[in-house]
Amino acid sequence: MHTPHGDILTPAYVAVGTKATVKSLTPEQIADTGSQVVLANTYHLYLQPGEKIIKEAGGLHQFMNWVGPTMTDSGGFQAFSLGVAYGNGIGKFISADEPEAEILAEGFSEDGKKAKVTEEGVEFKSIIDGSTHFLSPEKSIQIQNDIGADIIFALDEFTSPHAPIDKIKETIERTERWAGRCLVEHQKLRKSKIVPLHPAARDPHGSNFAFSQFLFGIVQGGRYEELRKLSANQISALDFDGFGIGGTFIKEDMATAVRWVNEILPEEKPRHLLGVGEPVDMILGVENGCDTFDCVAATRIARNGGLYTKFGKINILNAKYKNLFESIEAGCRCYTCQNYTAAYLNHLFKAKEMLAATLASIHNLYFLNSFMSKVRQSILDDKFFEFKEEFLSCYK
Repeated sequence: MHTPHGDILTPAYVAVGTKATVKSLTPEQIADTGSQVVLANTYHLYLQPGEKIIKEAGGLHQFMNWVGPTMTDSGGFQAFSLGVAYGNGIGKFISADEPEAEILAEGFSEDGKKAKVTEEGVEFKSIIDGSTHFLSPEKSIQIQNDIGADIIFALDEFTSPHAPIDKIKETIERTERWAGRCLVEHQKLRKSKIVPLHPAARDPHGSNFAFSQFLFGIVQGGRYEELRKLSANQISALDFDGFGIGGTFIKEDMATAVRWVNEILPEEKPRHLLGVGEPVDMILGVENGCDTFDCVAATRIARNGGLYTKFGKINILNAKYKNLFESIEAGCRCYTCQNYTAAYLNHLFKAKEMLAATLASIHNLYFLNSFMSKVRQSILDDKFFEFKEEFLSCYK
């Protein structure tokens, strides 16, 4: 994938820097983990510091001093998650069993909700000060244009995966209409806008300017094959630069649902699986046609002592690591494993030292980026399926 701030080798893991920062890491440390791309959150940056501040700073790259490619999501997921969409606390993956009837009823009740959706967009209240805001498809594109990421996403409507099938179909139809409006707004802004490249990314023999952004449309449909395919057909018919696969999945069926979509989406355009970034989920996503993945889990679990290894996740706070004067994983080339022992990380976490989060996050990001590099090489060597089986046989 070619962007104004560099190429992205795919398949790739995308590091999540919600508020223009990957928590506890400097941009230089992020790059040293092998991260190619950083994804920031439109909703949070719109509320703080505000997209106009970021634009005045020269855009997201200048603001956070990241020279590589960037993405921003549309902000819709967070706006919806405050109210009508996620009233019953559903995560990225759901159980095949539906919640109790009274929980569903509470989830879809309008009483006390902090978000309201209409055909024009979604009205929501700020998590910072309670002020009321309105996010339309056009507004989402305008905000993301000001933020200035290389790849941005269209605003989609999201509802609970436990909603009735006719309700989910309504959200798909509205998402298609919003997608068209996003494209119109994007083309208006794109025609006249070129942006200066970050100084470190400039080509001394070429132009220092480039078209700023690529727009991805989002496919929804929940756990229903007919709705996933309907959404994929609708969104792929529009002139997007790439596609995001959104919504929630039953974990055991995620790969199947992704395949339903990717059998329809055009192969020559990239497909991004939103909010999915565990190693097993990514390798199944690659097998079924996805190119890029983002997830906050790598750094979130790191801050709580969760670390990836080729044999699965470990909890560094466990007593068995107190006297383990070896690296977290033998053979790992990350900065943490090259310089510190498991016993030291165990101590940092128990002492509640800030350095614990930094060292653990470095290891986890390095692990995922190294893993995806191996996936890419296995594809080039025509040995993907052998690599997949070997990895899954070890990773528990």
